[in-house]
Order: sequence, then C-alpha cells, then structure tokens
Amino acid sequence: MKRLHVLCLLGLGLCLAGNLPAANTGSAFYGDAPDDHHPWAVHDHNRPQPKLVTPGSFSTQEVPGKPPSDAIVLFDGSDLSKWEADEGNGVPTKWVVKNGAMECVPGSGYIRTKDKFGDIQLHVEWSAPTRVEGESQGRGNSGVFLMGLVEVQVLDNYNNPTYADGFAASVYGQHPPYANALRAPGEFQVYDIVFRRPIYKDGKLADPGYVTVFENGVCVQDHSIIEGPTGHMGRARPQSFPEAGPLKLQDHGNPVRYRNIWYRPLPKRISEGSTDGYLTTEATTAKRKEIAAMIREDAAKLKDPNNPLPELLRLTESLVYDINEDAADRAKTLAAQYWAGIEELPTDKLNAKKDELKHLRDVTRYLARFKIISEDAEEKVTLEKVVKEHGWDKK
Repeated sequence: MKRLHVLCLLGLGLCLAGNLPAANTGSAFYGDAPDDHHPWAVHDHNRPQPKLVTPGSFSTQEVPGKPPSDAIVLFDGSDLSKWEADEGNGVPTKWVVKNGAMECVPGSGYIRTKDKFGDIQLHVEWSAPTRVEGESQGRGNSGVFLMGLVEVQVLDNYNNPTYADGFAASVYGQHPPYANALRAPGEFQVYDIVFRRPIYKDGKLADPGYVTVFENGVCVQDHSIIEGPTGHMGRARPQSFPEAGPLKLQDHGNPVRYRNIWYRPLPKRISEGSTDGYLTTEATTAKRKEIAAMIREDAAKLKDPNNPLPELLRLTESLVYDINEDAADRAKTLAAQYWAGIEELPTDKLNAKKDELKHLRDVTRYLARFKIISEDAEEKVTLEKVVKEHGWDKK
C-alpha cells in the first residue's frame, strides 16, 4: 500500500472525483466532460434543476382551461384591468366584456396590455361572430400583435379562402400557415404561440427571431423566421426590436371575441447570454469559471478535520471546470491527509474501503478517457493494481 501516496494532486492538480450529491441528480464524472463549447458535463449534477410548474387544463367550448402555475394571466374573463386603449397612458378601452369574453367594439381601435414583455409562450382563445358576414379578409378579422409589431392573423377562414399569407395563424404577409385547422365560426379557436423576438447587437442582426404557432393543437408555424414587423401590402424589412413591447389585439371592424389569455416568459437564448447549449469559447470559459467557483464554495462547507475526503472530492471536482491554484494546493494537502490514513489501515479494515477505492479507480479511468491524466499515469496504474490484487472486481 506504500505507493498509494502518489494519488495526490499532481501536475494538472487532478486525480480524484466528486462524490454523489444528496439528491439523485446524477454523479460527478459520469457523462462526457465539459469542453471548449459546453460548460456543463453531459448529465452534470451541478446543472440547475428545471423549475417545478403545475400543468393547467385544456379548454372546452363551454369552459376555458386553467393556465399553468407559472403563467401570467392577462384576461380571465372578468375585467379589462390589465388592458388599455392603443394610445396608452392608461386610456380605457372601449372593448367590452360579455359572458366571460372580451369583445371588440368595431371602430374603437386596438386594445393592448399595460405590461410589456419579450420572448413568451402565449395562449389566446378567440371566436369569430356566429353570424357569418363578408368574405376573404372581411369576415371575422382581427389579429394578435406580438410586442405590437408581429401579427399572427385572426380570421374566419372556415370555408372562406383568402390570400395564403393572410390566412388565420399566418405571420401576416410573411408566412402562410401549414394548414387550416379552424373550427366553425362561433366556436372558440385556440392559439398557442412561441415567440422569440429578433435580437440585434451593435446594430447587426444576431438572431432573427421566430414564431411557432399551434392552431387548435395543430402545428401551423414551426420556428418561422421573423423578417421584420408585419404589415399590409408591403414587404417586411428587418429592423431592431425593443427588449419588450405590449400585446395588442386588432380592431378590424368585426366583433371578434377573446378569452383565456395568458403567457409565460421564456428563458434567454444563447444570443442573449444563455449558458445552455453550444457556446463560444469565450462564453464557455467564463461559465466554467463560474461553475468552479460555485463548487469551491460548496467544498468549503464540507471541511472536517477528521474526514478530509468529502471536501477533497468536491474541491477536486471544481478543477475539471477551472484550474485554480489555491484550490489545487488545498486539495493536495487534503489528499496527503487522506492517503496517510489509508496507508495505516490493516488488511481487514482496508477491505471496508473497497467500494471507495474502486470508485477512485473508476474516476481515474474517466480522467484518462478525457485526457485529464494519461492512461499510464501512476495513480491510475496503482489503483488498477490494488483493485485487481484484492479481487474486488470479481463477481
């Protein structure tokens, strides 16, 4: 057992691996390691857990569904307190609430939310008038204007053709829907929209933005690129978008009704600084340093003069993300303390450390696989030999 002292932090400062977290969220040194474009390991137990959201319920024609628990409700059928006339500044709208739905009063102008937001998942239910009048764009016409700039068309296209890029669920003037999945007029139609606004940096387009639309559960827009603000008759032109804007509903002269309107803010994209996904080398390096600092803080809470291993394991794990000299020096001290205790153990008590030492052997295999240590590193060879000599791998 005398050669086990080499299992301290040498060279790169790496030889041991992290312990399992308290919850079953994965183990350290399990999936592919962080690299130049991914700050997280595959199946990384340090990666934040998804937030808990209680799902809502689906609507029926008679009863609107319940939004998910993290949704921000814009209209629940009771009042228009979160809305105003299009001129803003708190000017009340002339739209009215009837039987749990808001209804456009023709000639009253657009209605818009008092709040502003950017990237969202949006749920909107609308109904064209039961009394069918007009044709093409003159029947049940309205629109859902995302940030007040990008219109997802609302139109009664039930047995009512019109130009393709003006159909219900079109990105107006830009993208026709893939299908016409409307119910009959008078019934409530459901739009579920994922909106990602265009992003500009230093006056240059960094991300064009996208719209995805489900119409009554049917995908009719899939990540459709936003070419710019939508408009009538004119070709869209790319332009910078603000970070946030109101949701607007259009007055196009038809008494279209809306109900059950809610949204969920969406997380940032990579183009806005998100650290989930394929990143630039610079962004990856910065995030790996941040992760390592978080792990070092956690390691400091594990200090125990009688048991150096928990702190050692967590601290060494941090070095896979970022080589920090202070952390490496502290880990060397802890490693020496740990192995001094191992060398003093008689054979019967050494057997009680079997699983621990096998785990460390597996860790060195992992580190060698990702070239953190070499295949013939002394620490790896020694652990392989010790496990083999004691027959700990036999079934």
